[in-house]
Amino acid sequence: MSDIPKELLYTEDHEYVKPAGEPEVVLIGVTDFAQGELGDVVFIELPKVGAKFKKHDVFGTIEAVKAVSELFAPVSGEVLEINSRLDAEPALVNSSPYGDGWMVKVRMTEPSEKAALLDAAAYSAKLG
Repeated sequence: MSDIPKELLYTEDHEYVKPAGEPEVVLIGVTDFAQGELGDVVFIELPKVGAKFKKHDVFGTIEAVKAVSELFAPVSGEVLEINSRLDAEPALVNSSPYGDGWMVKVRMTEPSEKAALLDAAAYSAKLG
């Protein structure tokens, strides 16, 4: 069974949104389920700080031994920070998807978009 923290919000594409300590700022990454399906992550391509995207835009790619997948923005916003540790340690996504394996810190431009995301119970139900 995948780890699904109750305090996070989720997309149907298996990204999560985690509060980052200040209003309208969130961390985005891939869920435990997603990393498990991908297998060993070997490379992650992330946007530059200052990049802006709309909800569901592709903001990067994640490459694993088995596959390459696009990363979809769960909310609209501007990238404030990228997790530079992932350059040297992409496997952090496997070992700590909700902790050290976060991908980007974003200031949301449309915080109301969070209302359309799945809570832990709905995401768990989607996974079956």
